[in-house]
Amino acid sequence: MSSGNSWGNSWTFTLVDADRRMVDRSQKILELLRLPENSQCADCGQPDPVWASCNVGVFVCLQCSGVHRISSIGRVKSTQLDYLEHDLIEFMKSHGNRRAKDEFEACIPPFYYRPTEKDCMVLKEQWIRAKYERREFTGDKKCAYAVDYKEGFLWKKGRDNGQFQKRLFIYADNEGVLKYYTGDKKSGPKGNFPIQTLNAMFQGEKIKHQNGMEITCVQDGHTRSIYVYHDDGAEIVTWYNVLRYARYKYLKKTFPDTPETELIPKITRSYAKSGYMEKTGPTQKEAFKKRWFNLDSEERKLLYYKKPLDPYELGGVFIGSVKCGYQVSEGFPRGLRGNKWDSGITITTPDRQFVFTCENTKEQKEWVDAIRSIMLRPMSGHDTTEELHFRKSIVK
Repeated sequence: MSSGNSWGNSWTFTLVDADRRMVDRSQKILELLRLPENSQCADCGQPDPVWASCNVGVFVCLQCSGVHRISSIGRVKSTQLDYLEHDLIEFMKSHGNRRAKDEFEACIPPFYYRPTEKDCMVLKEQWIRAKYERREFTGDKKCAYAVDYKEGFLWKKGRDNGQFQKRLFIYADNEGVLKYYTGDKKSGPKGNFPIQTLNAMFQGEKIKHQNGMEITCVQDGHTRSIYVYHDDGAEIVTWYNVLRYARYKYLKKTFPDTPETELIPKITRSYAKSGYMEKTGPTQKEAFKKRWFNLDSEERKLLYYKKPLDPYELGGVFIGSVKCGYQVSEGFPRGLRGNKWDSGITITTPDRQFVFTCENTKEQKEWVDAIRSIMLRPMSGHDTTEELHFRKSIVK
C-alpha cells in the first residue's frame, strides 16, 4: 500500500514540476516580449508580436510569420499556443529583434522602401525575403536596385479596351524617363514618364491583382496614370525600388541642401485617401454625380475620375492652406441637399466652393480629417507655384 502511495506522490510531484517548468518558460517569454526592442514585429512594426521565428530568433506578427513559414527562412511558433523548448527560449534570448536588425538591416539603401503594418503583402513578403533569404542588406552584396538602366516586361492596362497586355518597360537614367513600348524598340516608345514628376504606389485592390502598381506623372498640367502588374512579386518590387532610386537621385541633385530626412518622404507616396464621393458643379445647381477621388497629400491635390482606373482626371481641387483662405467643413451650404447621399463636405477656396457627398458619416469624417490635415500645413514656394498652374489647368 505504501508502495502505491509512493508512486502516486512521485507522479504528483512530476506533474507539479512540469507545471512549474511551463510557468517558468512562459514567464521568460513574457519577459523577452516586454523588452522595448521586441515590442514590435521585427519586419513590419506591428505592436505586440506573438510569434517566434525559430531560425532567425525574432518576434513577428501573425501575417509576417506566414512569410517566414512558407519561405526557406524557417519554422515559427506561437508564444501563446505552442510549446517552446528550453533551448528555443535561450536562442530567442540570445538573439531577438535588436540583434537581427543590426545584422540583417545593416546596409539598407536610403531609398529602399521599408514596409509598415499597413502596407500590402507583396511589399512585406519581398522585404522579409530580401532581409533573411537573399541577405541583401548585410553589406555582403551589391545593391540590386541602384541601377541606371533596367528593362523588362510588365502587364499594363490598355487605355481603350481595358485589357492588360504585356509591354516592354525601360528605365534609362541618361534620359531621365521611364518609357514603355507596344512593339519593338525601333517603333519608338508609346509613353514617357519623366522621373521629375513620377510617382509609384501599390494598388492591388484597385487593380484587382495582388502585385498591382499605379504609376503617375504630371504632363501638361494633368496627371497621367498607368496600371501595371507582374506575377512575380520579387520583380514588381524590384521595379518599385528601382524607380525610387531614380527619384532619389533626382531629388538629391535638384535639392542638394535639403536634409535627407525631408527628401525620403518625397520619393514616392500613396494617396492619403481614395474612394467614391458624389459632386455637384460650380453653380451648385447641377445634379450630383458619382466620381472616384484620389487625395494626394504631397501635391496638395484632390483629383476626381469617372472610374478608378481612368488614365486622366476629369478635374480637381487644389488644397491650399488655411492661412491662404482654404477651408473644409462637414455639411452643405445653406439650402443645398445631396442626391443619394446626405453626408456632405464643403471645400472653400479663394475661387469657389466645392460640394461633395459621402455614403456615410464615417467616410465623411475620414475625408474631412485628411483634407484638413493638408490645409493645416503651411505652403512652400513650390506649392504656391503649383497652385497657380493648377488653377489655370484644372476646371469643372
